[in-house]
Parts: sequence; structure tokens; C-alpha cells
Amino acid sequence: MTATTSNINKLLDSNKKLVTEFGATEFNKLTNIPNFRTFQNNLFYSHRNFDTFYTNLLNGQKSAIVSGLNPSGKLHLGHKVVFDTCLFFQREYNLKVIIPLSDDESYVSGRVETRIDAISHAVHLIKGLLAYGFEPELTKVVLDFNYPEIFNLAINLSRKINISKIKGVYGYTESNNIGLYFYPAVQAAHVILPEDKYGITNTLVPIGPDEDPHLILGRDMAEAMNYSKPSVIHVKFMPDINLEKMSKSRPDGVIYLTDNSEDVIAKIKRAFSGGGKTLEEHRKFGGNPEEDVAMIYLTSYFLNKEEGEDIKKNYREGKLTSREVKEKLLSYLIPFLENFNKSFSNVNEIDFIKILMHKETNLVNKKLIELFRKN
Repeated sequence: MTATTSNINKLLDSNKKLVTEFGATEFNKLTNIPNFRTFQNNLFYSHRNFDTFYTNLLNGQKSAIVSGLNPSGKLHLGHKVVFDTCLFFQREYNLKVIIPLSDDESYVSGRVETRIDAISHAVHLIKGLLAYGFEPELTKVVLDFNYPEIFNLAINLSRKINISKIKGVYGYTESNNIGLYFYPAVQAAHVILPEDKYGITNTLVPIGPDEDPHLILGRDMAEAMNYSKPSVIHVKFMPDINLEKMSKSRPDGVIYLTDNSEDVIAKIKRAFSGGGKTLEEHRKFGGNPEEDVAMIYLTSYFLNKEEGEDIKKNYREGKLTSREVKEKLLSYLIPFLENFNKSFSNVNEIDFIKILMHKETNLVNKKLIELFRKN
């Protein structure tokens, strides 16, 4: 299969608009970035004050990361950039990572049919976070249903935002339910939580470009309520195996972390290729690594900058074929997923309870434990 650069450009449109229309700064203009694969491989497109966050961190200021998930589906390969980045900061600098799971937003937006559906998805995600390697002592998962204090903070913040602002940012109309109108205050409460609860004023929020409206409002509300404005980095959109945006509406194009090896191999075999139409053509003219899904995954998720540049060069020159790139990717991807699934099956109830943020005087909700034991 072949693709065109228009597919890649279409994926990056939302990233580009953050810079051209909404005041973000291109990430590649920064001169001081962490020596870690996700940064060195240019997987972030833009930022809001990342340089301030990183300088404060290096100067020893107490810092945190907030990185939310929507509990309406399963973890997939597209989460890897943010997860790896969060774990880098957690392990390198002993940072607290706060992960909101917005079961309330999943419900009011119609992504799930019932609150129980959202909470069940959340339990699966929490087990996945533990399996991925997040340290229970340094990670706190905020499941809104189980942590009502988040709504108290949201109520305090809500006085600083009006309906006109919500309509302007999100394009909501009178036909949208009122839950959607209020949720931006909850999202703002999530990113302000490190300062409100722990006194941490240096916070980084890694997000996809489609989540930026939440952070525009959240940063404005923080400033209005005399909190520190969190810094933001925008992850580049990563394609599914068809070189389209990853979407749960097209699950056959997404590699889930819980996929078995047979399914993963089948998906990678049919992934879009940037190679020549024939082997002879490819050897003569080479391929386009920017349009090859297996190459994008391999060089983004698993190889360092130097390794990635070498393998792309060989591909452009026709010395490396698309089939060989897919085999190379699978040599990394299959063990990665097998290790994740082994860890997932071994997540214990003690860590599950420990990682959840809840009032110290309360026990974890019995429904959560019931769902944990079923998952």
C-alpha cells in the first residue's frame, strides 16, 4: 500500500494551528531539552512555557506532571510517548505524576452509555498504568467519581469562567448538555491540583493538540485564582496503521497494549508502506520513511535519534525494504507488549488501592474493588 504526504500534513494540521492561531511556540526552537528519546526524536510539536518548567526543575524546584486519560477505551500504542515521558521525569527527578481519569466527562460527552461503563474502563486503565511501570508511591490517579474533592475545587474555579467563553472555545450551543459546559472547570481543577493539594507550583501537562482548549481555559482560570499557570507540551499526532488519526471508531487500525502477538503481527503486515511498488523499484529509487507506518513506529517509539537516522537513510537509499522494517519493528514491539501483558495480569490489589487518590479517612469505594477483581 502507498500513501502521500497529504496524509501526514492532515494529521499535523491541529498541531500547526496551535502555533499559527493559538499562540503556542514551536518546540524545535528550544535549545535546552531533556536528553531523552521522546524529546530527541522530535515527538513534541509545540509548547507553552516548557522552558520555564524545565529550568525550574533543573534548579531544584519541587515539580509535578499532570497527564489525564479519558476512560472510554483501552490503552494503545499512541499513549506511549506521553507515558514514556512521564516515567522519564518520575524516575530521573523523583517527580509526582498525577493522572486524572475523567469518568464524568466520558459520560456527559456520550463516549460511554453509563457511569459504570466509564468506571469499568477506568479500572482497566489503572491496571494498565501500574503494568506500564508507574510507581504507586509517586503516582496518584484521580478518578473523579471516587474523589469528590475535585468538584469542590472546580466549583471555586467556576466563578472565573462564563458561558460566552465556553461557547467561544468549544463551539457549544444551547443543544449541548450542561455537563459539557461545567466540565472545563473540572479539567482546570485537575491541572491546578498539584499546587492546591501539595503546594507544587511547577507543573507540566503533556497533551495532544485536540486537548489544548482545556489548557487554555485552565491556565486562564489558574491565573485568575492566583495559582501558577501550568506549562504545556503538545505531542505530535501519531498515525494508526492506515496512516490516519488513531480512533476507537476504527479499532482495526489501532495497536492496543493488550493485543496478542498474532493480532499485532497481522496489523503490522497490512500497515501503510512508504516503499516502492516493487522490490526492484524500491532498490533503485528507495522509499519514503516519513510515509511508512512501521518506520514511524520503530523510530519514534523504540530507537534513539542516531539509530533512527541511520535506518531512515538506508530506507531512502533502498538498502532496507519495508518488509525488513516491519520485521525490525516487531522484534521490539512483540516483547514490549508481551512484558506489558504479563505485568498487567500480575497487578495486585494493594498497588491498585495505593495509586488511587482518595481521602485518607475513606476506604476505596467497594464498587472499584469489585470491578478490579473482575478485570
